[in-house]
Amino acid sequence: MAWIVLVMSGVLEAVWATALGRSEGLSKPLPTTVFAVALLASMAGLALALRDLPTGTAYAVWVGTGAVGTVAYAMATGDEPVSAMKILLLAGIIGCVIGLKALH
Repeated sequence: MAWIVLVMSGVLEAVWATALGRSEGLSKPLPTTVFAVALLASMAGLALALRDLPTGTAYAVWVGTGAVGTVAYAMATGDEPVSAMKILLLAGIIGCVIGLKALH
């Protein structure tokens, strides 16, 4: 269960990072609200997962999941250019996250 919560918290990290970027310095109410709610939920999920998982592993999975989600969403919406190398590198991060799960 801790792994599911951790991955979902990583997805919420991508949500808050994207909302933060769209908030224009926290000046737009809707993206700012999405940022704050997603940030709190993401941190709460990470804290919950840390009850059962080592901090280093959990943090690496949380950040990796959030980073891949943030870039993938930006590429899907056209906010960031897509390239084969970028996709390959993102796949490497996903592979590392899977590897950390396999080792635990």
